[in-house]
Amino acid sequence: MSTTTEIPEPDTASSTLPPRLARLRERCGPQAPYLLLGAVFCAVWTVLSVARYERFGAQEWDLAIFTQAVRGYAHFGAPISDIKGPGFNVLGDHFSPIIATLAPFFRLFPSAVTLLVAQAVLFAASVSVVSSTAGALLTRAKGLAIGTAYGLSWGLQRAVDADFHEIAFGVPIMAVVMRQLVLRRWTRAAWWSLPLLLVKEDMGLTVAAVGLLLLLNRRWQPGALLLSGGIAAVSVTVYRIIPWFATDHHYAYFSNLPGGSATHVHLGSLFLGLIWPTVKWRTLGWIFGITGLLCLRSPLLLMALPTLGWRFSSANNAYWGTAWHYNAVLMPVVFLAAVDGVLRLDKSRWAWARSYARQAAPLMAGVAVAISVSMSLTLSELADPTTYPSGPHVAALRAADRLIPDGATVETGNPQLAALASRCTVFWPGGDPLAPQYISLDLSWWNPGMTPIAYAEMVHRGAVYVETFDEQQVVVLHRVG
Repeated sequence: MSTTTEIPEPDTASSTLPPRLARLRERCGPQAPYLLLGAVFCAVWTVLSVARYERFGAQEWDLAIFTQAVRGYAHFGAPISDIKGPGFNVLGDHFSPIIATLAPFFRLFPSAVTLLVAQAVLFAASVSVVSSTAGALLTRAKGLAIGTAYGLSWGLQRAVDADFHEIAFGVPIMAVVMRQLVLRRWTRAAWWSLPLLLVKEDMGLTVAAVGLLLLLNRRWQPGALLLSGGIAAVSVTVYRIIPWFATDHHYAYFSNLPGGSATHVHLGSLFLGLIWPTVKWRTLGWIFGITGLLCLRSPLLLMALPTLGWRFSSANNAYWGTAWHYNAVLMPVVFLAAVDGVLRLDKSRWAWARSYARQAAPLMAGVAVAISVSMSLTLSELADPTTYPSGPHVAALRAADRLIPDGATVETGNPQLAALASRCTVFWPGGDPLAPQYISLDLSWWNPGMTPIAYAEMVHRGAVYVETFDEQQVVVLHRVG
């Protein structure tokens, strides 16, 4: 692999395009097809995410927490999430200050929808980056096929299904870093890796992996700086910065280590945990298999090891499988490592290897579609009428939300958390030591086992509540004393 610059392919078909598309092509240049592909995925993900939110079907807990945090930044305050506890600063949980960049947009559009749209845009940007990189190194048609396969990848679809998380920023940044590594633009890769330190505390290990790759390619100074700096950043963040913001002055996720703390790690259990139980092997099969195993041919796959390492060494089994958003940041790694693998296999002395490399793009697209169908992933919801908001229960939830004024203190749970978090001070049921002004409950989601008023006056002794709304098992209580 020696390509360091992108040479546009000759356009022999521009005269056959409609005038409007021809003008767009002229303005955007050779990147137009890749930008259009990203725009298509952006539109699809936006429709699905917003439709799920509007029907109160979002994964409310995390979306509401991030909504509260961004709302705090938008009003020039701390990223407080009262859902996790009154006055809880999310920087004491995970170090993700990069979400503050959404504050100006949230100030203009104060809704959880802003976060969902932002994630769709960021993921779509990574589609354009992956596709254009593959197109520059292979052909335009193969680049578009690989970009489509990447957009359909189960890792991204699972992340969209899980609504907004801080990795929305990590995915496009990782795609750009991988692009620079594939093109052997070592200095650019080093600079682009630095924003990863603001995405989440574990990304310092990924920055260190970039440094290791630079060292392997004899870029001694930047490689050494990134390797040592990435490890130092992780250490400072989990031992100093996060504990400083945490209410108990401790990094909570050390408890997921074998032994229950950073000072009592069971090394045997730690190393065994990297390969056992077998669900971890299945996860690796899904991650590598989506590229037809071509990513295994590239040393750039080293970039996936830090993320896989912390996940598999954790005692929390939610990190081990294919659910949630944890695999999204690995998707640009394996797809662009696969592009590098194609280039390497194309120079193989074995005819079968060269032939396999030349069929890689349609293979990956076919595998991505097959996996999407087998997993019944997010894109399959497009044609499902139940995806779109309708029905009396949704109408009741909306009516209940309208009864609660902006700025009120509210105790509520799913599925109303995110909608109210954008404009009220919201607490999880039983999480506020003081009696909130309103309590809103969807009894079809959670029933306290007693009347709502009896529950409210049991949890908040001395407070008096009256029922102001009761439809479709949605109840709103208002404190009157």
